[in-house]
Amino acid sequence: MCVRIRAVPVGVCAVAGAVPSGTQVSSISAFPAVTCGANECRRCATEEQFVPTVMRSTLFAMNFLRSAWLAVAGALFAMATCGLIWAQGVDAAMLLRPPADSWPGYHGDYSGRRHSSLTQITPQNVKNLALAWAFQTERETQIKSSPLLVDGILYFTVPENLWAVDARSGHMVWHYSYPPAAAEHIGHRGVAMYRGYLFFLSPDAHLVSLNSKDGSVRWRVEVGDAAKGYWTSMAPLVVGNHVLIGVSGDFDNLSGYIRAIDPETGATQWQWNSTPPAGTANQTTGGMTWMTGTYDPDLNLVYWGTGNPTPVLNGTTRPGDDLYTCSIVALNPDTGKLAWAFQASPHDTHDWDAVETPVLVDAEFHGEARKMLMQTSRNGYFFVLDRTNGKNLLTVPFGPVNWALGVDGEGRPIPNPAKEPARDGRLIAPDEGGMTNYRSPSFDTKNGLFVVNAQPSYGIYFAKPADGVYGWAGADYGIWSKSVIEAIDYQTGKVRWSHELGPGGSGAGVLTTDSGLTFTGDAKGNFLALDSSDGKTLWHAGSGAHIVSSPITYELDGRQYVVTSSGGVVFAWALPQM
Repeated sequence: MCVRIRAVPVGVCAVAGAVPSGTQVSSISAFPAVTCGANECRRCATEEQFVPTVMRSTLFAMNFLRSAWLAVAGALFAMATCGLIWAQGVDAAMLLRPPADSWPGYHGDYSGRRHSSLTQITPQNVKNLALAWAFQTERETQIKSSPLLVDGILYFTVPENLWAVDARSGHMVWHYSYPPAAAEHIGHRGVAMYRGYLFFLSPDAHLVSLNSKDGSVRWRVEVGDAAKGYWTSMAPLVVGNHVLIGVSGDFDNLSGYIRAIDPETGATQWQWNSTPPAGTANQTTGGMTWMTGTYDPDLNLVYWGTGNPTPVLNGTTRPGDDLYTCSIVALNPDTGKLAWAFQASPHDTHDWDAVETPVLVDAEFHGEARKMLMQTSRNGYFFVLDRTNGKNLLTVPFGPVNWALGVDGEGRPIPNPAKEPARDGRLIAPDEGGMTNYRSPSFDTKNGLFVVNAQPSYGIYFAKPADGVYGWAGADYGIWSKSVIEAIDYQTGKVRWSHELGPGGSGAGVLTTDSGLTFTGDAKGNFLALDSSDGKTLWHAGSGAHIVSSPITYELDGRQYVVTSSGGVVFAWALPQM
């Protein structure tokens, strides 16, 4: 049943035809007011016709019969059309080719391109973009998640919390709270969906399956041992009947892995380990898998980035390349079997994960049609690979790097031993945060540009025997950085245009559109719309907080929305309705 009616005595709506105060029903176009409450009602908030509670009795007497009839009629209509409101959730066809009214996965689609075909908002009219609604989580935790949109409902998270919100109005449909856990709460990237079920990872490394209709829990399974130091923060990836999850935990000497979970039962289907078990002689641990991968349905391969080795800054106990850390791996989603791997940072000693989005692009490269994988890696290098076999096509830096002696015959940077962390310190570019990080890039298919929020930077790295061989095993200090949007020509690796975002770090990801717009955010908390042809600012809006999430876009009822977030607030932007 799709209808919930709840009495919340907070006020009375003065708009003719609205439901009684506190009445809540499913969002349907024939019933324009979803919820009426203090400064909440969509019509009241827009038309500023919310009446103080002191006038409640008079207005209630005038509108009681009309309001009551509408509430009952709306409830009956919602029940009759329940299947239409909630539909069937996410199916394979939606994940393969998401329609304009959905954003069914972390990246939008399987490719990781974060490029939309929507064109209602253009370089010519984006100056008119206005706030459609805002939703406050009332949490101090920053929103780092990328929302899902399915059947008109947005789903987004912070650690231990998941909200379902009407994508047209910003009204909350339901809220799920995970029991407080003694684990790392570094952030949360979002959820995945399979049919009518949501999949949410907790800080203490449990995967929770919920009904998307009401947030009720179906099952909960442990996917990592929090007592050993594992935690989870990523958005799962659904491929076929597999829910793929990764783990975090590089504060301890633990092995990373990718695990496939049965969406119906929570049972483990397979697990691929990026490193051997802890304690294996002369072998590394680490290789965490804390960002969402991508998927090629034609090749039936999942692409995933792995994290740094451990101990992090001291490589003496782990000689060699430390496979499969700091790598891009291709796995069969049905079996977990490794097809190929490319290591972006052999024998890393600077905490440069290679978990950044492996973006999938089908296009010509130097005159030949290719199925490519592109990544701007945390170590400062831009890689283009043939994703059918993992062979390197291009390796070039996209900012200042000083830690490598060059590039080997396989396209991998060659670490300079003189740049290893040392007792007296080593000046390294980039710093520990990397040239880029979790911030989602975008591939602009119209202009053939890979657009990324880059962070040129310098840091000083230290290590000494007293730091030991466990966990971090050293120290590092950032000394200078700035943020800049770079549009990289994937054919050459050259930066076609750039846009300065300010000193320090911007945590905003990137979204591009067919109409020629690039959406992102700067280091001061401003949302930006740039011209995709040259990077010039066309629109901006202050958010009042730091931005650490990536924008999405969708179209409902013929209206395009762009959704952003900063601090604990989600903002939906759209052109004014005539």
